[in-house]
Amino acid sequence: MKILIVDREEITIQRMANRLEPVGHKVTQEPVKNNAVERLEKEEFDVIFLDPAPLTSARPLILNLRRASGNYPYIVQMGSNIQRTEAIQAGANDCLLKPVDPEILDAQIDNAKHLTRLIKRISDDSEDFPSAGGIIAKSAFNQLFLSAIDRSGRYGEKTFIVFISIANYQDIYQKEGPYEVEYATAKLSQYLVRLRRQSDIIAQTGASEFALLLQRPIYETEPLEAANRFAESISEFSDLLNSGNVKPEVHVKLIDIPIGSQLISHHIKA
Repeated sequence: MKILIVDREEITIQRMANRLEPVGHKVTQEPVKNNAVERLEKEEFDVIFLDPAPLTSARPLILNLRRASGNYPYIVQMGSNIQRTEAIQAGANDCLLKPVDPEILDAQIDNAKHLTRLIKRISDDSEDFPSAGGIIAKSAFNQLFLSAIDRSGRYGEKTFIVFISIANYQDIYQKEGPYEVEYATAKLSQYLVRLRRQSDIIAQTGASEFALLLQRPIYETEPLEAANRFAESISEFSDLLNSGNVKPEVHVKLIDIPIGSQLISHHIKA
């Protein structure tokens, strides 16, 4: 990944580069904040690490970086006394305390990769899945997804996505044929529509993948409870899990937006 570090502390930059460059990342240093904004008008970066000091607020700078960028960079606000909520409200995806913990740095790069790939995959319009039976189209979901990312930067709002998919889709397709895997996907789709709350938005985002958008949760554990509830209910759906010669296996995972971290992962078998 192409990484830009906007910071004046040479020691911090060197330590981060020593951790990132040996595993294939390209690290660029820019100590001057205004130069970083100008640089983004000409060059795209996947990840930006930014220490806004001595500015009292990072938000104007982060917004300028986003406006200047031709893509959606994953922005991490750095500082010796910074909290995640504060960083997200400023428009960043996450925060990183100084001195930098190498393991936390690695985890944030993984989150950046995951979110970047997710944005590209959801926005890919080469294949859409039309709305049907209470499931909205992938293209419609993409607009809601992009809006959620935008609102996280503007208003500090948290969004979560529960992805539910048939994990062994390719195996069923190769051994049982297209009809069996499409039949299993249809069963899962109908079951999810029955499981969801009336306010829940579900879309088909892949050949055998569905996404449930959870916006502005009322309490902190609500998304975790929702993901676990879906996983528990699907584990009892014997009509799906026991069908066919190759038994469908369902994967349920919970993704945090705008951080991009995977909070829950369930692999459900018969």
